Amino acid sequence: MWGIIPAAGVGSRIQPLAFSKELLPVGSRLDGDVERPRAVSEYLIERMILAGADKICLVISPGKSDILEYYGGRVSSAHLCYTVQPRPAGLCDAIFSALPLIHPEEPVLVGLPDTIWFPETGLGLLPAEGLSFLLFPVERPEFFDAVVTDRAGRVLKIEVKQPKPATHWIWGAFRMPGAVLRDLFDLWCARDRRDEYVGTLVNAYIERGGAVRGVPAGEAYVDVGTIHGYREAIQLLTARGAEQMQRRGRPPKIDPAQTDPRRVA
Repeated sequence: MWGIIPAAGVGSRIQPLAFSKELLPVGSRLDGDVERPRAVSEYLIERMILAGADKICLVISPGKSDILEYYGGRVSSAHLCYTVQPRPAGLCDAIFSALPLIHPEEPVLVGLPDTIWFPETGLGLLPAEGLSFLLFPVERPEFFDAVVTDRAGRVLKIEVKQPKPATHWIWGAFRMPGAVLRDLFDLWCARDRRDEYVGTLVNAYIERGGAVRGVPAGEAYVDVGTIHGYREAIQLLTARGAEQMQRRGRPPKIDPAQTDPRRVA
């Protein structure tokens, strides 16, 4: 199974940084017995591996060699490879940069590297057949791609950053067979590659008879691409850590510095 991670964006909303936004430290992880900072993109890689991905392609821009240096060729059980998006040309262009690597019969996961969401096993809840989106409830869906479904979970349309969306459910990641990825690429080319966002391309796919499913299994979703989102992510991780400690029968140990909204780095 492949995972595609578009990581070529400049991260203008959270600049200036001295490194790629995908390496922004958010929370921590254990390296043996040593606690180390955790790059935000590690959360998505972890979730893809939990869903069965054993090959992950990170799409980077020419100036993002620090991502390659950070991850190298392997994370846990997954092999990593890299493709280059020569210039910013939108999310669709970035995703399709990985297409030559993928066999039509191989399943494909796609997610955004500057997001943190729960449950960690969410990608594993998506069906193997067809194109399906993992949906999350958010308070401000107008900042995202809101996904309108019928009662059976069939996606009717995606409202891309609309001021008054019809739903508060947004997509956070998606899955499809490699053959569907090829179909989307062919459609994108037929539309003169003008679709920058996945939502507008999927709407055209639906209009041409494509079946798309939405799975509202998401619990929490944070876009870490802004200072506000960064603070939300710290609070979410702190709360989740406290819940895990309580389930294990131990009182939560919370560092006050982590929950201080004035602390950004």
